[in-house]
Amino acid sequence: MKRYLIYLILICGMQGHAQLKIFGKDPIIHLENFDKQRVHWGYFLGFNSYGFKMDYIDDPVTDIVVKQTTGFNVGLVGNLRIMEHLDLRFEPGLYYTQRDLTYPDIERQSDALRQAKSTYIHFPLLLKFSAKRTGNIKPYLVGGFSRTLNLSSNASSLDDNYSGTFRMKKWTTNYEIGFGIDLYLEYFKFSPSIRGVFGLNDELIRDNNPNSQWTGNINSMKTRAILINFTFH
Repeated sequence: MKRYLIYLILICGMQGHAQLKIFGKDPIIHLENFDKQRVHWGYFLGFNSYGFKMDYIDDPVTDIVVKQTTGFNVGLVGNLRIMEHLDLRFEPGLYYTQRDLTYPDIERQSDALRQAKSTYIHFPLLLKFSAKRTGNIKPYLVGGFSRTLNLSSNASSLDDNYSGTFRMKKWTTNYEIGFGIDLYLEYFKFSPSIRGVFGLNDELIRDNNPNSQWTGNINSMKTRAILINFTFH
């Protein structure tokens, strides 16, 4: 998490130094009428860190360890102006990520590790609440709901963990909340943001054996994620 914040600060700093007087006392105002457009478009690149929130049927001696890795995001942005400080945003994107699950109570190493590699198509519909623009800077809050299609879910597989196949549901529903900053540069608007994703439904497909050592004691497994996007309009 600290590493992502450092990336965000460094990129904001580099963009600021590239523009003379963008943060000065009396800055040159860029793209003064940009936000008056009814509709505008953009694209984003970014990073993600996905994990799981595990709830158990019976309290385990040791929790399942979920190791998060850094993934990659890319997608498009459609922005609809509703009123001066309120916009509706649709941000479909492709998200690559991986989570490593280690079961501490399983002795055999090959059975104790399960990798949940996911390729998500993410469909968030968000409301953006913007503060008043000051010079070339405008902070904002964003929140809403999303649907996610997991192309690597193994949901249709007949095999389960007894054959080494970890299965998840294809579709999930989430709510999202975050914040960002609009930086108005000479030729485009640059918007770094950070957002949390919170899954609302259980994503785990249980093994056929109800007493499975991999899935038998899990009551629910829900996504938790941090997204850092760098958007260009």
